[in-house]
Amino acid sequence: MSKNTDRIKEIFSDIASQKEWDENKSLNKILRNYKKKNGSIYRNDELVKKFDLVKKVFSKTDVSLIEKRIRLKPTRTNSGVAVVTVMTMPYYCPGNCIFCPNDRSVPKSYIASEPGAQRALKLKFDPYAQVYNRLVALKNVGHNIEKVELIILGGTFSAYDGNYKVWFVKECFRALNRVKKSTKEYIQPREFAMEQTDWEDLEKEQIKNETAYCRNVGLVLETRPDFITVGELMYLRRLGATKIQIGIQSLSDKVLRENQTGRDNEDTKRAFELLRMFGFKIHGHWMPNLYLSTPKLDISGYKELFTEPYHPDEMKIYPTSVIEGTELYDLYKEGKYKPYSERTLIRVVGECIASTPRYCRLSRVIRDIPSTEIAAGNKKTNLREVVEEYLKKKGIESQDIRSREIKGEEISKDDIKLEKITYKSTVGTDIFISYKTKKSDKICGFLRLFLPKKVLSRKHRLEELQNTSIIREVHVYGKVVGIDRESKQGESQHLGLGKELIKIAEDISKKKGFEKISVISAIGTREYYKKLGYKRGELYMSKKI
Repeated sequence: MSKNTDRIKEIFSDIASQKEWDENKSLNKILRNYKKKNGSIYRNDELVKKFDLVKKVFSKTDVSLIEKRIRLKPTRTNSGVAVVTVMTMPYYCPGNCIFCPNDRSVPKSYIASEPGAQRALKLKFDPYAQVYNRLVALKNVGHNIEKVELIILGGTFSAYDGNYKVWFVKECFRALNRVKKSTKEYIQPREFAMEQTDWEDLEKEQIKNETAYCRNVGLVLETRPDFITVGELMYLRRLGATKIQIGIQSLSDKVLRENQTGRDNEDTKRAFELLRMFGFKIHGHWMPNLYLSTPKLDISGYKELFTEPYHPDEMKIYPTSVIEGTELYDLYKEGKYKPYSERTLIRVVGECIASTPRYCRLSRVIRDIPSTEIAAGNKKTNLREVVEEYLKKKGIESQDIRSREIKGEEISKDDIKLEKITYKSTVGTDIFISYKTKKSDKICGFLRLFLPKKVLSRKHRLEELQNTSIIREVHVYGKVVGIDRESKQGESQHLGLGKELIKIAEDISKKKGFEKISVISAIGTREYYKKLGYKRGELYMSKKI
């Protein structure tokens, strides 16, 4: 055995022998003691490959422990899915918001120096290459990529050319279908050459994905509230969308008008009602410190979001940043706009976080914009941590879903209990059903059940959603477990929580007088629901109860 192999074994022995492990520090500390001949430190993907060569000399217990510890950023799959984000090509936006960057090399509202935009630029916005290479990158550092949530960013997706949208989504599915368990090599992007694509081409790739190695368990698209119509939602659903991101920004018509968003709050209300009636998950964007807004208005508006008719399922809080080249930058230079002080911003964002209810997931606080691009406004990349520390000192703990996710903790069914939260909107009643740990209040899995008002359900524009309750989301947290595989003892995925939550939703629906229950199934979860007795309709899957 070579000296190099012996040294590699020493690295992994050291990793396995550590009794205490800090995900952010321990691995780097060890690797600094085992530098390569040129003085550089081993990358995570190199470690994974090296371990494949020597793992046979370790016990099964040590192999499991080492593999867990050398995975890069376990949070990428601790949420229960592998998240892959891609970006559409630069295109016009129907809005003229004064705060929006106008970098013509990327879609409007984005900046070329943002990490996500840089990846897309490098790959020439090729959807196939973006998805394929991101999956390979995750796989090469040890992540399970069998369940993939695909997020397509690009400002107002609805405004793009129809053929481009169908082609882009088809190419994303094609990449999902081509990455196999054995795939390790990256691919080069193609010169942009969009082919004429019809629905049949997309549907062929969707059908393949139902049984593919990398299955799509969620498709997220972003658009403007004023683009949400019955026809648009049916179109997005046909693409396979399950969650829609919309820019709320503010509930004040004056603030929306003065920031030249080109819409008003009635558009937002109508969008929420339609999205809920069609079973979509609703992911909103909120922007404190817009031009002519105030701390009081930002806080009261955010709290109002969790009343009728809104109730978003997920939120991002993006404090306004002043970017050179925008109209807001001109107002700032003229002294007509002033960003909040750090102290005020922490208080405002703190009030928002503290007001986020248990049924909502606060996925992000701040945009991923490099500080060098920000002329004025928040430049702290760890603003969320700063705000949560501020809340902690006041004796306030975050209650949103993200702050309570079980992540990689081990549990048994004896450790958990059921919780139900009911809230009403103008179009019906939502019930958030979750399993949480008894002692630590960590959420292990949840289901969103929507019970539409009977008078609205009977008249639903889509026949297959008439007289039915709707499962809008089922999510079980913890490290991703492969499809149709047994999970290890203590892992929340595949403890059967998903099936139990669905059974509870069916029982509730039946008691409320519904004879049918439908689910906004992702393409890659169709097989799962088929096994539970659900049958595929035109756009949804349903079951008589």
